[in-house]
Amino acid sequence: MSDSLWGYQPSSGHTAGADLTGYSVEATDGSIGKVDKHSEEVGSAYLLVDTGVWIFGKHVLLPAGTVKRIDAEDRKVHVDLTKEQVKDSPEFDRHLQTEDPVYHQQLSAYYLAYRVM
Repeated sequence: MSDSLWGYQPSSGHTAGADLTGYSVEATDGSIGKVDKHSEEVGSAYLLVDTGVWIFGKHVLLPAGTVKRIDAEDRKVHVDLTKEQVKDSPEFDRHLQTEDPVYHQQLSAYYLAYRVM
């Protein structure tokens, strides 16, 4: 079940090899920041989002499965989360590896609570 959380949904419009760095990230109720880094690694794909001043420079790691739609023309990534859900997500620590399995388990538990798989 959680494996699909760490991969782009077929309906998202994600194209392998596309550089999403710098794309705006839109929650269901407004902008949350810009893509700082992303991964397409099978079973571990994610977006690292710089929230800027919105939540005091916090970075959040969003599993690729939270991506609802990618709009390459407007350079926007739409996620199926509210701003509050992103704000309340487990803290991202730059000193941790983005591929840290314990951190991924924490994120999986948090985001799966909002999804109907």
